[in-house]
Amino acid sequence: MSEGRRRDAARSRQLLLEAAAGLFAERGFDRSTTREIGERAGVDPALIARYFGGKAQLYLAVLDLDRAGVRPADLLEPERNRGLVSGVDLRGPGPIFRSAVDPLKEPSVRDAATEQLQWRLVEPLCERFTREGLDRPRLRAELAVAAFVGIVLCRHGGTLGALAGADPDELVPLVLDMLGQGA
Repeated sequence: MSEGRRRDAARSRQLLLEAAAGLFAERGFDRSTTREIGERAGVDPALIARYFGGKAQLYLAVLDLDRAGVRPADLLEPERNRGLVSGVDLRGPGPIFRSAVDPLKEPSVRDAATEQLQWRLVEPLCERFTREGLDRPRLRAELAVAAFVGIVLCRHGGTLGALAGADPDELVPLVLDMLGQGA
């Protein structure tokens, strides 16, 4: 392969990551199509499969971009909690939230989603609970994450009317109170 083609491949991959990051942030995973991502990037959408394996893997690659930075705040931080609730309200649940309750079929995608779930949600809580000297910090963190994921997925699903209709400013303090019980 020529040097020019390799540079073009790297540039196309970067353009896809940037376009996907924008669309996923604006519209969420489900409402972003590979065609739209390719159009926004100015490249053939078939390159998503070539460079990433598919849309789910591209989503996870976008999330992995900020892993070099500081670990996100934990779920007991009000702004973090509000941001996650509002994000799912706005864009729907992405593969990470879904992977907590319905493991993805593709092993590499499932493993990447699990790793992201651990890094973004479980580990920050586990660190907090360890600092606070609580027993079984990992189990406590996983229980809190499971409860939180259940809350946002049920809210998004709309079958629990009061939960689905609650204003985030009303909901978040109740969620924080519930998650903080026994902590």
